[in-house]
Amino acid sequence: MNIRLAENFRAVFYAPFYATVALGFHREEGVDITLLDSPSPGAGISDLVAGRIDCMWGGPLRVIRERDEKPMGDASLMAFCEVAGKDPFCLVGKTGAPFDLRDLQRLKLGSVSEVPTPWLCLEQDLRDLGVDPGAIQRVAGNTMPANLEALAHGGIDVAQVFEPFVTLAERQGAHVLYAASARGYTAYTTFLSTVASIERNRDAFEAMIRAVERFGPWLQAHGPAELARVVATFYPDLSQDVLVSAFTRYRDAGLWTCRRAVSRAGFARLALSMRDSGFVRSLPAYEHCVADFAREA
Repeated sequence: MNIRLAENFRAVFYAPFYATVALGFHREEGVDITLLDSPSPGAGISDLVAGRIDCMWGGPLRVIRERDEKPMGDASLMAFCEVAGKDPFCLVGKTGAPFDLRDLQRLKLGSVSEVPTPWLCLEQDLRDLGVDPGAIQRVAGNTMPANLEALAHGGIDVAQVFEPFVTLAERQGAHVLYAASARGYTAYTTFLSTVASIERNRDAFEAMIRAVERFGPWLQAHGPAELARVVATFYPDLSQDVLVSAFTRYRDAGLWTCRRAVSRAGFARLALSMRDSGFVRSLPAYEHCVADFAREA
């Protein structure tokens, strides 16, 4: 069995996907993976629908939005196999003083522009505290590297970033003010495929799930330093010590759930964040977004 698998974009928190390929777990479970690049976040969706690829990874956000916009069909997206079950983003700032999210009301925040999920989820965190996200002084158009530059030169007070930018910010004297993983489960990254492809490739997808489920025990046995060595070729611009720091942070946060089932609580949290932010109009049912073999009881 061969599966054409497209990455969403190259990111440190996607390390389990690269590790399972590099370690040969898929092949040992009976499926060959052809790993394909994606030019931008979500670009693989059109290739999925057209049948040019069999599967990709990405956020269930895309499935939820599609359910909100159009009826189900053979080309509809479905999620399965949760890999990142928590939010990988952090808020970093120059101050090391105690911080509460309510403090953002008096600070200038540089939010993530590359993908929508981090800000949608942070908006919900703010609403939970009675803070109007619309009242935050927010710089919304910068990339994460640009926000780190602005943070270093005083253009903003807080930057919303994921690894490796968290580690790089710390090395420039910044501090982690808030780790979004502390919120708890938020369905962040799964495999995505279409209804038709799942029907056609179910045995192969089962093998892929078994491969992913081997990552957690492997990481526990070998640790972040060995993970950094295994996936180093996927991150040619990052030093091993930066990767080890990033992987240690994500391991300790319990970010990588790497399990068949998509968390119902994590799915509900993501969907609520999307609706209350106006990104979708409704709350699609979990069963309409998650494949039947990947549902939590």
